[in-house]
Amino acid sequence: MSFAPPSSPFDWIDDEARRRAEAGLVRALRPRSAEAELLDLASNDYLGLTRHPEVVAAAAGAAHRWGAGATGSRLVTGSTALHAELERELADFCGFEAALVLSSGYAANLAALTALSGRGSLIVSDAGNHASIVDGCRLSRAETAVVPHADPDAVAKALQAHEGRALAVTDSVFSVDGDAAPLPALAEVCRAANAALLVDDAHGLGVLGDGGRGALAAAGLAGGAGTVATLTLSKSLGSQGGAVLGPARVIDHLVNTARTFIFDTGLAPAAAGGALGALRLLRREPERAARAREVATSLYTRLTAAGLTAVRPDAAVVSVRAPSADAAVRWAADCRAAGVAVGCFRPPSVPDGISRLRLTARADLTEEQIGAAVATVLSTAPRQAVAPVS
Repeated sequence: MSFAPPSSPFDWIDDEARRRAEAGLVRALRPRSAEAELLDLASNDYLGLTRHPEVVAAAAGAAHRWGAGATGSRLVTGSTALHAELERELADFCGFEAALVLSSGYAANLAALTALSGRGSLIVSDAGNHASIVDGCRLSRAETAVVPHADPDAVAKALQAHEGRALAVTDSVFSVDGDAAPLPALAEVCRAANAALLVDDAHGLGVLGDGGRGALAAAGLAGGAGTVATLTLSKSLGSQGGAVLGPARVIDHLVNTARTFIFDTGLAPAAAGGALGALRLLRREPERAARAREVATSLYTRLTAAGLTAVRPDAAVVSVRAPSADAAVRWAADCRAAGVAVGCFRPPSVPDGISRLRLTARADLTEEQIGAAVATVLSTAPRQAVAPVS
């Protein structure tokens, strides 16, 4: 007598896994070693500070002094003098009145969106915004209007159709293609409608603006009465965590209402110390920001000159088109096998359904490393990705 295997409430997961495999969309964790085995054009370490001795020493020193963890939420025991020091210096560097540090950039976006909107209000969100913004809109209970990418007129139309409190939200630099949002035009639209402007400057801090002060500083919008910024400490600052920057009354409001701040354990002291060390190093070496942009431009120029299709970078992200999701995965794997790590973006991570390799420039890359990376990407490129060069 044979017995059917017992059913499980998770049997549906096997069907989902099969569908992902058939579509070429299987993702897997790939733990890396502590030693640098590959030339890294996949991380977001734009200024090359994650392993900088000064930044590592600042993180280690903070752990020795304050302990391995924050011990509790920021409103209980998780706020230290170090957190307050980081917040003051972030606000000063970026040109805002106040700042609030959270455990991640994701948490920062959720905090800002949920605390600054709510039932009866409107959020106008760019179609290319990061997933953390999308999730913040969903959790906010506000009406959300998703408008075409980088289209201030569409934002204006959505705001004009709404009566009451409103907020427009955009990435400063979009993580998929590396293009910058039209911030001055968006700010003008928001001023005309008496709406707030929330900008996620995760990919702008450390790369754009005078000495890397960010996209809002570059656009002359930092510190505006109706402007709020979110950012991450895990990219240019080489550490971990996130922050919200804005008028002091906005930050006070978040302390009292933002659930991802109130109910989350505070950022670990080592991460706060590392970010503060990186921020101080950037103040002393502002040329790192310009160098990151220079490397991105060099990658773009060399790759497109050889026939690849790429988006001209506005910051440190270089997006190279692939013919399909499967081709993008194979291309990235071939690059890795040749010693170069690159990012691979494909559906559903890309809203337009176009798969890409995503190369991130680093300020510490040498000319020799840039040449090696370009040669590897070109030598492994699918035939359909390369257009004839006249």
